[in-house]
Amino acid sequence: MSADPLALELLALAETAAREAGALIARYAAEGFAIGTKSTVTDMVTEADRAAEALLIEWLLGARPGDGFVGEEGAREAGRSGVRWVVDPLDGTTNFIYGIPAYAVSIAAEREGVVVAGVVHDVAHGLTYGAALGGGAACNGRPIRARDGAALATALLATGFAYDPARRAAQAAMTARILPRVRDIRRMGSAALDLAHVACGMLDGYYEYRLNPWDIAAGGLIAREAGALTGGFGGYGFEDGYVVAAGPGLFGALAELVDRAYRETAGT
Repeated sequence: MSADPLALELLALAETAAREAGALIARYAAEGFAIGTKSTVTDMVTEADRAAEALLIEWLLGARPGDGFVGEEGAREAGRSGVRWVVDPLDGTTNFIYGIPAYAVSIAAEREGVVVAGVVHDVAHGLTYGAALGGGAACNGRPIRARDGAALATALLATGFAYDPARRAAQAAMTARILPRVRDIRRMGSAALDLAHVACGMLDGYYEYRLNPWDIAAGGLIAREAGALTGGFGGYGFEDGYVVAAGPGLFGALAELVDRAYRETAGT
């Protein structure tokens, strides 16, 4: 199977736009920025988030004015081409504010509702993960593959927590059931990067729930094109924001463990 020409065209455009947005974010990191809040006092947004989203609208819809667009910071365009861009201009805003080098630009292109191209650009490290449907995955142009063959007991996982205190407590209880069964768990603060790190073998697996489409659309495609499997749990699918991702040899056992932990804690 190989990627179709449109998917490759969308991937190339997304990679260019992501790097431009990344350069803008890096300038804010060096020069300073104003900070506000969104859903809770712990859910922060910065000038960089909003400026990066505006830049991405200009790049993507400037090149393809008939496309749709949905961004985390509220931008919406219906479009008429059958292509829609799903964008998180700065995934890992809290890390960005604190100077922790784990934040990314995430761009996915959907065609008739199917993700056909995805880019996750790691701003601090200058790494651009990308994939086109059927074309494999790469980082800075070099092919990447998900790690496979890990047993559950030796698997290194990542997860994340919500900004809402009650939901965060439920997620912590769920993780307390999972942690004794695996090697260890990392909490890096960017779902897009977690999925990219599964894709390149930096992690064995990743789970989290109640994520948004812009958190997972690009990273999910990159992980799958790198050979990982993705799915949901608790009766929900990946597209619902209930995410498990891992290499084929680990996926079944991890998905079963996550589903059981969810039903025993957060799902009640």
